[in-house]
Amino acid sequence: MVSGQAAALAFDLGAGSGRAIVGRLDKQQERLTVEEIHRFSNDPVKAGNYLHWDILRLLHEIKQGILKSKHLEIELESMGIDSWAVDFGLLSRSGELLGNPYHYRDHQTDGIMEEVAGRVGKNEIFARTGLQFLPFNTIYQLYALKKRSSPLLEKAAALLMIPDLLRYFLTGEMITEYTNATTTQLWNPTTGSWDTELMERLDLSVNLLLPPVAAGSKAGSLSKDVSQELGIDSIPIIAVGEHDTASAVAAVPATEEKFAYLISGTWSLMGTELSSPVLNDQALAWNFTNEGGVYGTNRLLKNIMGLWLIQECKRTWDKEGKDLSFEKLVELAKEADPFQSFIDPDHPSFLNPDHMPDQIRQFCRDTGQYVPQTEGEIARIIFESLALKYRTILEQIEQLSAHSFKNLYMVGGGIQNQLLCQFTANAVRREVLAGPVEASALGNLVVQYISLGHIADLKQARRIIRTSFPARIYRPVDTEIWLKAYEAFQRIITL
Repeated sequence: MVSGQAAALAFDLGAGSGRAIVGRLDKQQERLTVEEIHRFSNDPVKAGNYLHWDILRLLHEIKQGILKSKHLEIELESMGIDSWAVDFGLLSRSGELLGNPYHYRDHQTDGIMEEVAGRVGKNEIFARTGLQFLPFNTIYQLYALKKRSSPLLEKAAALLMIPDLLRYFLTGEMITEYTNATTTQLWNPTTGSWDTELMERLDLSVNLLLPPVAAGSKAGSLSKDVSQELGIDSIPIIAVGEHDTASAVAAVPATEEKFAYLISGTWSLMGTELSSPVLNDQALAWNFTNEGGVYGTNRLLKNIMGLWLIQECKRTWDKEGKDLSFEKLVELAKEADPFQSFIDPDHPSFLNPDHMPDQIRQFCRDTGQYVPQTEGEIARIIFESLALKYRTILEQIEQLSAHSFKNLYMVGGGIQNQLLCQFTANAVRREVLAGPVEASALGNLVVQYISLGHIADLKQARRIIRTSFPARIYRPVDTEIWLKAYEAFQRIITL
């Protein structure tokens, strides 16, 4: 280890892949560098009628990442895990995992959100939890299990979210982290506790849930068994902002106290950071969410379908034998005519269709628009529609937060799509500052460094990220043309 450097390991798990990233912090120069040492796929598995995560495969890959750090002779001071939200594992009284966790796109929750809202009322659920209504939220997954009398619930003694579960396998300690707990629609931000009354009204066991610890808390170390298995000394594990969005927001390199961000990946998450949740009728009507952030912050944001749309198109085209990389699809989109048709990225029909390109064509057909024929036309419709949807959401955020934003910070893997970044700047009519790409991993790392005492606070962490990973600036062009397109887009999504 170079003198004056501190090394930490971040595992950032996404819906399609995971990676192990080593961070090296030069404390004197306030510079952070990262190195990806391990990448692996994260493929859902269909077993019978249900879609699952292969959680033990993820555990195996995390161990491989730790081993690679050993083989590279990296002296780690800590490690942390972040992942997507809402999904969980159930553990027996003896601490054994009861089945593979369900995937949030599994169809077991079809119609469940509406049923729960019928029992309790959407207004009351939002007033209690402040969370966006999404059909796969943890509350609906648990209710679905309860409704079909799943034996898993009968035997379960504890519920752990995905990063908590993986950390438990490594340490032997059951600990729930706060930012991910707030994504369940079972957490009450007003009382700062699990909403046991809501759970009791839905006949859900309140005993499954553990009191969460704050992001940045020390959450055990590699157990003796795991250390012996890997042939390494024990490593402390930090409960970082374990919801990957919480970690990504921590890495937004903002200079302002109030800022707007867009995290671009499989999902697009657009929001702002506030000191308290927004629980008014307008936030409910627009279906916004209030989630816990790191170090006492709150995240007012909206989940938008994101690059799932083009990822699913590519998956379909791959199965059809078409050799189309994402880079090629961007080039084809550039060549296609602009503004031929629009889709609402958040239309329920796009959540998990069997054939995404056909579903996009059907949406255009149903709304009386031109039906795209080529891969390039479909890709362009996706990118343009996402950019225009971002404008809608950004303007709603400004109203809910009572603050105007002069620019938009855009982070995550989606910023590698420069066409989408430029479209976004054109649509929102303000500068887009794009970077860093590995936002979730960087947020994971800086929370570890704050916990270790190497970084003072979140403000310093963002300054280090800003200087270490300069943003690329996209300035709006053709704004009048995009304004007319936005007006047409608004008419389509209200049909």
